[in-house]
Amino acid sequence: MAESSVTFFLEKLSNLVIQEASLFGEVEGQVKLLRNELRWMRLFLKDADSKCIYDERIKLWVEQIREVAHDAEDVIDLFIFKVDHQRQQRLKNLKFLKFLPTCVGFADKLPFIHDLDSKVKEINLMIEKIMANRSKYGLEALVTSNSSNTDHGVSQQERRNDKIEETDVVEIKGGMEAVKGMLIKGDQMRREVVSIVGMGGLGKTTLAKKVYNHSDVKQHFECHAWVYVSQEFKPRELLLNIINSVMSLSTEKKKAMREMGEAELGEKLHGYLNDKKYLVVMDDVWSIDAWSSLRFHLSDSMNGSKVLMTTRNKEIAAQANPHEVVGHTQSLFYELRLMDDGESWELFLKKTFGVTNFTLVSLSEPMEELGRKIVEKCKGLPLAIVVLAGLLSTKEKTQASWEKVLASVDWNLNQGGPESCLGILALSYNDLPYYLKSCFLYCGIFPEDSEIRASKLIQLWIAEGFIQRRGKETLEDIGEDYLNELIHRSMVQVAEKKLNGSVKSCRIHDLLRDLAISEARDARLFEVQENIDFTSPRCIRRLSIHQHLLKNNISQHLHNSLLRSLIFFSDPIERKDWRSIQEHVKLLGVLDLGRVADNYTLPKGIGELIHLKFLCIKGSDRVKLPSSIDRLTNLQNLDLHYNDSYIPHTIWKLQQLRHLNCRYGEISSPSKFSKCMINGHLGVEQLTNLQTLALTAGSWLDGDGLGKLTQLRKLYLRGRLTPYLKKGFFDSIAELTALRTLVLIDSIYYKKKTLLSRVGLKWQKSVVEERTLIPGLLSFSRHSFLYKVSLTAKLDKLPEETEFYPPNLLGLSLRRCKLKDDPMLILRKHPTLRILELTWNSYAGNRMVCSSGGFVQLESLVLKDLFELEELIVEEGALPNLRSLQVSFCHNIKKLPHGLLQLQRLEKFRLRTGCKELIEEIQQTEGEEWDRIRLITSINKRN
Repeated sequence: MAESSVTFFLEKLSNLVIQEASLFGEVEGQVKLLRNELRWMRLFLKDADSKCIYDERIKLWVEQIREVAHDAEDVIDLFIFKVDHQRQQRLKNLKFLKFLPTCVGFADKLPFIHDLDSKVKEINLMIEKIMANRSKYGLEALVTSNSSNTDHGVSQQERRNDKIEETDVVEIKGGMEAVKGMLIKGDQMRREVVSIVGMGGLGKTTLAKKVYNHSDVKQHFECHAWVYVSQEFKPRELLLNIINSVMSLSTEKKKAMREMGEAELGEKLHGYLNDKKYLVVMDDVWSIDAWSSLRFHLSDSMNGSKVLMTTRNKEIAAQANPHEVVGHTQSLFYELRLMDDGESWELFLKKTFGVTNFTLVSLSEPMEELGRKIVEKCKGLPLAIVVLAGLLSTKEKTQASWEKVLASVDWNLNQGGPESCLGILALSYNDLPYYLKSCFLYCGIFPEDSEIRASKLIQLWIAEGFIQRRGKETLEDIGEDYLNELIHRSMVQVAEKKLNGSVKSCRIHDLLRDLAISEARDARLFEVQENIDFTSPRCIRRLSIHQHLLKNNISQHLHNSLLRSLIFFSDPIERKDWRSIQEHVKLLGVLDLGRVADNYTLPKGIGELIHLKFLCIKGSDRVKLPSSIDRLTNLQNLDLHYNDSYIPHTIWKLQQLRHLNCRYGEISSPSKFSKCMINGHLGVEQLTNLQTLALTAGSWLDGDGLGKLTQLRKLYLRGRLTPYLKKGFFDSIAELTALRTLVLIDSIYYKKKTLLSRVGLKWQKSVVEERTLIPGLLSFSRHSFLYKVSLTAKLDKLPEETEFYPPNLLGLSLRRCKLKDDPMLILRKHPTLRILELTWNSYAGNRMVCSSGGFVQLESLVLKDLFELEELIVEEGALPNLRSLQVSFCHNIKKLPHGLLQLQRLEKFRLRTGCKELIEEIQQTEGEEWDRIRLITSINKRN
């Protein structure tokens, strides 16, 4: 942990010494001395960090190093802030000089240079004493350099691809069939609550996921939803999550839903579920209040709907579903037990050796004896077994190595109590390589049971300085390796994967989150608001806020000049508190304002936060950024989510930007006056570090500047694309060969500003002439990383040449294309395509044919809003791997394609139609194959 602090500051200091040689002036010698001393410190810390728990002397020494590294970082950053602030004040007083380059001058540094000199000298003396203590108190003998924790992580060539999913690892014998039976068997038609009960770490969520994803359960219920409840639940958020799961909503409707109150949301949900057989999973319920807040919104239409609940408390299970039975109450619940010796050993071998068949593992008698002793310490708790096996999977499979782990397990259990698995979890944390410790602990800032978007987590790690450079690899790739290594060690769980197999989202088990929060507090890495002792405040460097209860107490933390990260998961900071930030919190590097409601204008004072690297504002309303945003020259990540946002054109000055995620963000056009004030052209081509670019189309697309962004991995453009569909645009797309995802949305309507819109009252919509998109697009044959493409625009026809398409395309979505020719005849040839979506009148023909031998890899097909389509034909031998088919609002299709009957792998058929003949055919036609189709079909009658 201390090693991470030193490494982060050391890299920052080294860059400053190189890039800003004139910044420190006469103090440069002291600054370089500080840099050199920190380099020596870091070498010893890589081993010392992992030995803190075994010796109080090492722990004290490491704490002192961490504190002096923080002090040094604060001194340097505060000096830079003061110099910048002084320069801005001078230029404000001399407005006519604003057009001059804002270089650092001697006059800017003079008031602060002597103060910096004395403070850096003081820090260097402190470091000298700390390093002297290493020999004075015999720490050198305790801190050796043969630890395995000095690795720099798996290289790009050695990245792990786990073959075993979390749900395949924990075998809870009998549990699957028992819970599944409670959900789909029996003649009880009233809505029932089935509960899975057990202590933390037994695998309640894992079992619930297995049951929820089982094909029998998917086919039995018409619609499904999964919500994580936890101790910090909010009924309104639970309702929103269920609605988003069971209802197909447009972006506009989702926005409207977010503006509704709890009662209105409950009515919407109740009305929608009223005629449907549904399954809702409520995971990790701590209080009966969670069920009470939802029960009346989940309609009971006497059709066999079910609620599946996981909880640690048997009383909650009993209260949730009481049945009146002569003289007593009974409940439907399955109580998980601890694993027996055989089950524990099987799970241990699977995870340690990465195999699905544990009988393939052959161990010598001494190794098996050692292994069984290690497993015995886990007391049959699956979480402890999986985490400890994850640790052993990274070790040599030798007797000496396992003996060392067994000794460590004994020591940790003695510290945490013999009945506690926390000792084993702590051992697994302590065994992490130094570069992973901060990354793991940081997962604790997120609310309990939350699903963590992997890209955001990695971007936060980068902004916090936890990712260490490794050759020419990007920080994002290294961060992905770090996350995969934590998953491999079972410290983090995969929640969802992307189409290309990488992690889309993850989560951390409650017990591991508790460990992360506890260790982070000891290491002074961050504080979560629920654990803050307001009667005894201390200097907090990172603060995570989850609930509204902190409103009255937050101001005291906004007077903390050392605060580096402020992350809201509740309502954002109030305007009155911005003054405290401007006056006191000058060194913020991470600011996540959470979800804003209504129109939100970021204060001009945001420009004071010159060290800011990460800025996020979630929501779907209007956000306006001030012109002072151009002072945030260290900003790496600007995420405005789905907010309609106004972004000054000077955003192009921020050359450190790596991710500009503002899907509905409109870049202002520079005025003639501002053009005179800027030396040289200012455009998107300045942002050569960009990996994510999501914006509304505008004049910034003119020319070929977009093509200069050769590191771009995700491009999302929407709005009025038509005026920019020129040679420069298409040439630029052809140059972006690092792309993974490409989304182009050419709106039929564009938003035209009026006087009313400028004051936030409304938008005026104007119809624009559509221009065909594809003819200008050049071949994607060089885009070997591009796996996901979504095009929303008019297309005359699809190119027939297979070479035109990305060679590794996995997912293709076409919307509003108005194709005249059957697209299936062309797309059937693509060998890698797994997901195909044709929606919003993408095909204007009346006949569609999936021909024999076509779409050999396709797993999911969505046909939606194809208003002219009358006949869908599936020939024998077509779609051999199709698992999911959705046909929605294609009202002219009168008959089911009989070729569906021969699709043996089809698991889910979702039909939304107002055609009575089609519905009757599915419901009434006799035959074994029709019976199978009926089992996997969910019908939603729509006109």
